[in-house]
Amino acid sequence: MKKGLLTGLLLFGIFFGAGNLIFPPALGVSAGGNFWPAILGFVVSGVGIAIVTLIVGALNPNGYGAEMDEKISPLFSTAYLVLLYLSIGPLFAIPRTAATAFDIGIAPVVAGSSLPWLLIFTIIYFVCAFLLAVNPTKILNSVGKVLTPIFALLIVILVILGVSKFNSTGEAAKTYATSGLAFGTGFIEGYNTLDALASVAFCIIAMSALKQLGFKDKKEFLSSVWIAGIATGIGFSILYVGLGLLGNKFAVPAEVLANPKVNKGAYVLSESARQLFGNFGSMFLGIMVILTCFTTTVGLIVATSEFFNKKFPQLSYKTYATLFTVVGFAIANVGLQSVIQFSVPMLLFLYPITIALVLIVIVNKYVALSKLGMQLTMAVVTLISILSVVGSTFKVAALSGLIAKLPLAAQSLEWLVPAVVCLVIAAVLPNRQKGKVYDFSEL
Repeated sequence: MKKGLLTGLLLFGIFFGAGNLIFPPALGVSAGGNFWPAILGFVVSGVGIAIVTLIVGALNPNGYGAEMDEKISPLFSTAYLVLLYLSIGPLFAIPRTAATAFDIGIAPVVAGSSLPWLLIFTIIYFVCAFLLAVNPTKILNSVGKVLTPIFALLIVILVILGVSKFNSTGEAAKTYATSGLAFGTGFIEGYNTLDALASVAFCIIAMSALKQLGFKDKKEFLSSVWIAGIATGIGFSILYVGLGLLGNKFAVPAEVLANPKVNKGAYVLSESARQLFGNFGSMFLGIMVILTCFTTTVGLIVATSEFFNKKFPQLSYKTYATLFTVVGFAIANVGLQSVIQFSVPMLLFLYPITIALVLIVIVNKYVALSKLGMQLTMAVVTLISILSVVGSTFKVAALSGLIAKLPLAAQSLEWLVPAVVCLVIAAVLPNRQKGKVYDFSEL
């Protein structure tokens, strides 16, 4: 139990970032009277899928890359992992951490100024991040381990006081008009945490760190991971529900609601802190957000650069770190809300594929499946994801109408039934085999 709880603290530190803070209160603002089905959808995708993905990844010491190489193809594995690392790295997560740090920590202080404060802040922020990323030290990890629990406690206090004090009731937008639509919208919003994608990328790193705790056998290791996963899931679920309720009860002015450039989650956090604790409290929250986001940024630059340097060694680690820092800096300067909008199509594409991959790995542990059937499953899910993204992004009515006819489309799970059908086919096609079972006692 003790090792499981220690493992839970480690997992919490791995997952805790900008997206975990700003999206639940933003969901609360938009969901109105259909808050509970919306937050349930958010928790299922933002917490449940991420934790399951991490635990399933722990069953293979070589991670999901090895699973995809064996069950799908090395080419698919490489293409998927490249897109995934770009998503949790320079294209979305890195610029989002910087933009979140600015919106919560700096923007409220410099509001009304004519100076380009976002540009000034991100120059300083990314120069410091780059200098640490090219010379990574254990000090940064230590600082992160200290900051994360302090910051989490501060957020819990903010949530408890805010939910007790504020009592506004907003009106749900049309996407939250019914319980089914609210759940589906919340489910998609949970993608924004990026935690399931991060689980695919970092499960090997996380599990290597866990083994340092010293497990006497495979049974103790796996039971500790399950305990940690459940504890982390419960903790994050409580945090998300609390942050969501804070957004749901906080009165956001009409001009802020109408401004597409303002992130509602960041606004709720900064303004509620100011109203509850005064300017000092708001400033303290801002400093904590900046430091927490900064440690995440450096870690993402390091992890993404190491992956690309290992996969494509034609360029040096320092070159990749430089490139990803510059790209992250450039994208961060379009503003937090624009970064989020820019990321949505890629997340809508990657998440169904990720969930389908986890399903394949889980089922194949217990049921012998044909490789051709597993390839078919992934191909169908990928095709549905592409059609769904193209239809919604480019407003192609014919494609959107076609996707809407699939089962569970209202819950944003239009790919699930076709995936299950393909897995059934994989279970009856010839040349079936079960997934490997690994002995962790030797690790």
